[in-house]
Amino acid sequence: MLIYKIFRRAEWDALRAAGRTAGAPVDLADGFIHFSTAEQVTGTAEKHFAGESDLVLVAVEADRLGDALKWEPSRGGALFPHLYRELRMAEVVWDKSLPMGATGHIFPEGVV
Repeated sequence: MLIYKIFRRAEWDALRAAGRTAGAPVDLADGFIHFSTAEQVTGTAEKHFAGESDLVLVAVEADRLGDALKWEPSRGGALFPHLYRELRMAEVVWDKSLPMGATGHIFPEGVV
């Protein structure tokens, strides 16, 4: 199953340069990297990235993250994937721009 992380362009560039990341400022504050499922990612974009452009949507295969990936209740009690270690660039399956359209972010076909 693919899970998704939305990065601001500077965060994505830093991950690519370093080969790993402990996440965005919110991830560092919470002690884990926030991910979303396909069903959750549009809500994540609306809640945490409203009006922001120049974002990157990253897909990661959940099964490859091992025991460091925990499914924990968050918005409305839904279980969200949280990674309790750094994300390595080698674990990224694909990345795509997440542009802003007239009615919100435009997700790649097949994600939502």
